[in-house]
Amino acid sequence: MIKFEWIQSCIQDGNYYFSAHGDQERQNDNLSITEIETALLNSKIIEEYEDTGRGESCLAAGFTDTNKPVHIVCGRMGDSMVIVTVYIPTKPKFKNPFKRGENG
Repeated sequence: MIKFEWIQSCIQDGNYYFSAHGDQERQNDNLSITEIETALLNSKIIEEYEDTGRGESCLAAGFTDTNKPVHIVCGRMGDSMVIVTVYIPTKPKFKNPFKRGENG
């Protein structure tokens, strides 16, 4: 199970990287790396995913300095954290940044 403290430590130590998909999605939503770091440092893990062959992962919800909601899927690759994907949660898939909608 990925813990918030581990995510926080990885961000603070620079022990993380973006997957190609994660970086592309970050750019598609016009999110800076600083915004992702800020959101992760103040995030809450809202879903956990079992290891299905690529390692365990989780969905973290956080906010940028401008209060923009961001979802970040983080995984463990060895001792490092990989940011698998990033997106801004929207309705109807999400009722709010912390809860899925009926179509989610």
